[in-house]
Amino acid sequence: MSWFVIIYYTLLLGTSCLAAFFNKRQIFLVAFGLTLVSFILGIIGGPAALKAVAICAALLGLAAMVSYAFREFLIQIASDEMGKELRTAPMTAAFGMFVMFTYAVMGVFAPWIAPHGEAEVIASAFAPPDQNMLLGADQLGRDMFSRIIYGARNSVGLALAATIAAFVLGALAGLLAATKGGWFDQFMGRVADVIMSIPSLIFALLMLSIFGPHIHVIIIAVAVIYAPRVFRLTRAVAGNVVVMDYIEAAKLRGEGTWYLIRREILPNSTAPLVAEFGLEFCFVFLLVAGLSFLGLGIQPPTADWGSMVRENATLISFGDITPLIPAAAIALLTVGVNFVVDWMLHRSSGLKE
Repeated sequence: MSWFVIIYYTLLLGTSCLAAFFNKRQIFLVAFGLTLVSFILGIIGGPAALKAVAICAALLGLAAMVSYAFREFLIQIASDEMGKELRTAPMTAAFGMFVMFTYAVMGVFAPWIAPHGEAEVIASAFAPPDQNMLLGADQLGRDMFSRIIYGARNSVGLALAATIAAFVLGALAGLLAATKGGWFDQFMGRVADVIMSIPSLIFALLMLSIFGPHIHVIIIAVAVIYAPRVFRLTRAVAGNVVVMDYIEAAKLRGEGTWYLIRREILPNSTAPLVAEFGLEFCFVFLLVAGLSFLGLGIQPPTADWGSMVRENATLISFGDITPLIPAAAIALLTVGVNFVVDWMLHRSSGLKE
């Protein structure tokens, strides 16, 4: 038995005993649960499996510490009311906010952060990592690390623009349908049903095949695909608001449709709509990445995470994990946004911990 195994189990069992002695239930469950899992994996895989478990546990611990520090930073710089809300945020939501902040910094300051240009060829094809290239080179000899950073601006920016377009279109139609009612409500509902019956990927591929893989075509196609989902939620939320007494009082005062939407309905529907925006962004982001992977999204030489996975996929056959890096960037942002959306949905539902 190696010294690593002895020290590893000693730390886990010591942490478990101290947590039990000081009645720290959650810490005890995590530490002793990790001990049991490590014991089983150690029997199956030996010290190598224990090292993998230790690395994963260390990464989770690092993520928890960063999340806690970032949440405390936001509490310090926020107003008193917002600070109270942030103090109730779980560590998962804090981690999601930190991921979103990191991606935003990468996107905004990409030219200053990236060591090389977006399409600059600096090495041979598939060159290994060195002091100039942190993640190695791609199939043309471009720096993968620099393209990952630029991809944050291009991939996330395109997905965000498409989400905003879909949300504005769907939310506006839903608010108008709930306010006006009658034939307009029925007509918009049937249009939304027809669009939602078409598979989103097939519809996007058809649009891009006809009009070409241009940025504005991608935004319009994605907006048309996801606007009906926003419409149905907005129509349902606003439908519960328009029957309230204060809406009837505003109508009796002679207020118009836009006044009712801006001053009465929309302020009372904000929480679920904001949460829906986060969910729609995840769906749009994955769709845009899928289109880029199929070659109909953002076109080269512009850096995009979906196309980067396709361009370097051959390295998987040689045991190189380079194609998994942009895929991990896509997955990390999706998970982070979902963590924040879950917390926002919990707050808007009125549930208590």
